[in-house]
Amino acid sequence: MLPCHGPVVAARLCPLSEPRAVTVNFPLAARPAGRGRHLQLWGRLSPLWRLDWILLGAVVALGSTGALLAWSATRYRQVALGADPDLYLERHLLNLALGLVLCAAVTAVDYRRSRGYAPVFYGAAVLFLATVLTPLASTVNGAHSWIVLGAGFSLQPSEFVKPAVVVMLAALLTEAREARCGEVPRTRQVAASLALVAVPAAVIMASHELGTSLVLVAITVGLLYASGVPGRILGVLGALAAAAATAVVTLHLLSAYQLNRFAAFADPNLDPSGVGYNTQQARIAIGAGGLLGQGLFHGDQTTGGFVPEQQTDFIFTVAGEELGFLGAGAVIALLGVVLWRALAIARRAEDMYATLLAVGIVCWLAFQSFENIGMTLGIMPVAGIPLPLVSYGGSSMFAVCLAVGLLQSIQLVSTRPRSA
Repeated sequence: MLPCHGPVVAARLCPLSEPRAVTVNFPLAARPAGRGRHLQLWGRLSPLWRLDWILLGAVVALGSTGALLAWSATRYRQVALGADPDLYLERHLLNLALGLVLCAAVTAVDYRRSRGYAPVFYGAAVLFLATVLTPLASTVNGAHSWIVLGAGFSLQPSEFVKPAVVVMLAALLTEAREARCGEVPRTRQVAASLALVAVPAAVIMASHELGTSLVLVAITVGLLYASGVPGRILGVLGALAAAAATAVVTLHLLSAYQLNRFAAFADPNLDPSGVGYNTQQARIAIGAGGLLGQGLFHGDQTTGGFVPEQQTDFIFTVAGEELGFLGAGAVIALLGVVLWRALAIARRAEDMYATLLAVGIVCWLAFQSFENIGMTLGIMPVAGIPLPLVSYGGSSMFAVCLAVGLLQSIQLVSTRPRSA
């Protein structure tokens, strides 16, 4: 056997010192009957006990809070239209319930299995995303990125690209580390990672979804850094990205409404009744909340319907106006709990693949949360991405719950009894 050089954790990843076969040990399988089975299901060593309940509690709290905020944002409008005032509340709770079922299903499968199927997940997500370039897709708020299912339901394929890209890049970069006996990935693997992200990003940009493309960039940069890619290479990539962004603007490759959003961000007072209307009304709503807020269902901006898309992209304005600084701060704190638990899971992970999975999810949720909240405060341009677990929308809820399921699966494996 050839020796492996580098840190201890790297040596553990070297294929020369460890078989590549993976044994799946999910603790719920093949338990003995009787009292022993009862103890294994409910005792301290059971999977139910070893789940990260703090993470799960934060997810449920965010989803439930989002249901109330979406209800408040749409209740009066639904009444004015003669429709069911509780429609968005019921649908958001249904999305949350279905998302938790998906989370449980993913938790029940050893995360190491996903590594072998990473190309399948990635390919399926890209093929599904490609449907936005066909007549099957519909345009909503300037983005041609929705598949309408009927009965008021629709799917946004780009949301499912996010977990697929996390899994694919984590598998690729882990493979690169193992192939080099724990050393950092080479330029070839970095180029391959960028190519894998560029394919869905190009389709997403073609459908005018700039925000999701930025999320994919954040995931990619975070995973490259976590895998050990040197800072100088990341610096070069950053310079190239800046040059590409300049070229996109110079060559007028962005749509008119996307350019207007950047113009409104650069000049907050630009056309407050036109391109700057969204951000202007969002700041008014948040500022009107004060410390304690105006009370649920009592926000003037919210009940008056002054903030567009308030149940989705601008749902944080409902929290700011009706729950005040303390309520909006609680939402941010819950998002912080999710990120904290994800980082804790990454730190305890047994292998590089699990660490990269968790880090990729953290980068995804952290950037998306910052961008969404930032655009309502006027410190980030409006990019049209939802607030994870809070904004109304099934596609986003399902994608995030899939990611939480991966985190819980990593948690179960890393905390299992050593004899398992």
